[in-house]
Amino acid sequence: MSVKVGVLILHGIGNQDETYADDFMHSLKHSFGQKIASFHHAPETQIEMVPVFWGGVFNEREEDLWTSMDKKISLNYAPLRQFVIRFFGDAIAYQPAPISSSHLNPNYERVHETVAKGLHTLRNKAGDQTPLSVVSHSLGTVIASNYFYDLQFIPEKIPDSIKSLKSNNPLENGETLSSFYTMGTPMPLWTLRYSDFDSPIRVPSPHFKKHCSHVQGEWVNFYDQDDVIAFPLKTLNEEYSRSVTKDIEVNTGNLFASWSPLSHLYYFKTDKIIDHISSSLSKLWKTINKVNG
Repeated sequence: MSVKVGVLILHGIGNQDETYADDFMHSLKHSFGQKIASFHHAPETQIEMVPVFWGGVFNEREEDLWTSMDKKISLNYAPLRQFVIRFFGDAIAYQPAPISSSHLNPNYERVHETVAKGLHTLRNKAGDQTPLSVVSHSLGTVIASNYFYDLQFIPEKIPDSIKSLKSNNPLENGETLSSFYTMGTPMPLWTLRYSDFDSPIRVPSPHFKKHCSHVQGEWVNFYDQDDVIAFPLKTLNEEYSRSVTKDIEVNTGNLFASWSPLSHLYYFKTDKIIDHISSSLSKLWKTINKVNG
């Protein structure tokens, strides 16, 4: 029996709903299936994907905030102000800084609970030891990084509310993390909280070799030069230079958005990104299933 690949997806800022990844998953599955069609009779069954919808933690309160402000006074640049509320509202509310010596920000916990649920669902679909790839966008890159950082470096500090949502197996413990794809990441802004720009997660996981010793893994960061929220990562410091496989510049967005900061909203629709990820996942599938070609 063949081993599937598992993909966890995290969205970024914006007024998202639970269908945000539908088109991306359809395109990725189709592209992946075409690339391994010669090696499996039902290629599209060899990839399992689960989207994490963490925006529900904040959406209602941010909408209430905007409605309250908009009713009381007419503000200029309404669309831009809504964008600011979505981005900075999510970012400020999520901040993982401790509120006290014994309790984390409850919003940080609630967001990470959605990630834990997503990993548990993926494990039920794909299996305990399935190689895990994470595709994340915008603030979702920070959330994914923090979640796996906690698993890799401070598992003893993970709150009980999150532990109760996960099972003790390699995939849910982050041990099978093999690839990390970050798109439009503001991660360098978060590293300013630390004097040395903090330390990145390890990709693949430090425990990955005991499950798939022959897989190299990769961390690929996609950014658009016109996206003012997105940054390359390898230049941050030596640790990031070692951990991140490569930064890839892409052109996201349609005719009206590709040259502007609105390009930040189009990474999931960019063919170059979909093709790169599907090619990498197909190579991963061939490697773990010892298929030549």
